[in-house]
Amino acid sequence: MNDMAEQAGDCAFVVVAAGRGERAGAPHEGPKQYRPIGGKAVIRHALEAILAWPRSGTVVVVIHPDDEALLVSAVAGMPGAERLTVVHGGPTRQHSVLYGLEALIAAAPRYAFIHDAVRPFVTSVFMDGIAALLDGGAKAALPALAVPDTLKRAEAGRITATVDRAGLYAAQTPQAFDYASILDAHQQAASAGDFSFTDDAAIAEWAGHDVSLAEGLAGNVKLTVKRDIDLADERLRRTMIADVRCGNGYDVHQLVPGDGVTLCGVFIPHEKALSGHSDADVALHALTDALLATCGAGDIGDHFPPSDPQWKGAASRIFLEKAASIVRERGGVITNADVSIIAERPKVGPHRETMRANMAAILGVTIDRCSVKATTNEKIGFVGREEGIAAIATATVIYEGGRS
Repeated sequence: MNDMAEQAGDCAFVVVAAGRGERAGAPHEGPKQYRPIGGKAVIRHALEAILAWPRSGTVVVVIHPDDEALLVSAVAGMPGAERLTVVHGGPTRQHSVLYGLEALIAAAPRYAFIHDAVRPFVTSVFMDGIAALLDGGAKAALPALAVPDTLKRAEAGRITATVDRAGLYAAQTPQAFDYASILDAHQQAASAGDFSFTDDAAIAEWAGHDVSLAEGLAGNVKLTVKRDIDLADERLRRTMIADVRCGNGYDVHQLVPGDGVTLCGVFIPHEKALSGHSDADVALHALTDALLATCGAGDIGDHFPPSDPQWKGAASRIFLEKAASIVRERGGVITNADVSIIAERPKVGPHRETMRANMAAILGVTIDRCSVKATTNEKIGFVGREEGIAAIATATVIYEGGRS
């Protein structure tokens, strides 16, 4: 995140996230904009949609001064997080929006979109429709849905009137404006000491600007009470696909005169040995690469370069433990590890269960999730001539969050 940088795109955003969310209950769970739905904070869903929209430029997030750590945690690892500018909000939503708009003065965007962080389901197509009104000359655009229900007025718990719903609409965000016009309107309202407005379109109306009606989005719900958050979580989880990733690894080491080979951490007496900087455990090397591949973390040589003398003769379980640690740090759960050893000799079969047990212990999984297979190369090639041993490994990992 930076202080302020001019971004590509003509639509700047002020995302309002300074509220305490008392109506959501469960205060021990924190402000509702930071509560998880579908494995991510509510505000992150909104920001991801905004940052992915091709027309979005500078994005100002207005937060409560106490929530800096919550925001940092919510957007950790989020693509485009460096585009966010953070400012502190004020005593009312209206104050917070004004501070956000003033933070955009240096960027001087063409349009300003003002959005509530607790509306996590905005889409690019929805924002395209709002922007189209501004492109057509409107100074302000308000997305809204016609009120479908019969409306009643009540006093002291008794109905006093039925309200004609014709021409009534429920306002949504983002509300979009010509930037200079909405900044001026907000500043005028502040100078007049009037902080009674409940949304930004009302301020534009008060300042004398016509507000055009944009088509609302039925799914663009505002999360107000705890039930809203629970329903949003259920909605996302129903549409999420588990983030299952498979990685492959391959390694080969030359056979040289010796007294045995180490495969999957098991030393097998043999008249030859595998040549390598470490213990040359070709099977664990391949599995290490397979695990690293599931999160794009390079390969074994990046983490344990053979040029580094500290790894001379090292047990390869160290490499596999490190790869498993990297996977877990990135939110991965290892669900399967499969190794195929390609060698004419020695025989792997008698040692298979010990090999599987070693893999399970190193990876912290049950043995039923570890597989070791062996095959010959039918006397063909360098393996067939017993010049070397090769291994192919596959690892399956499920990562947190999933995807829509």
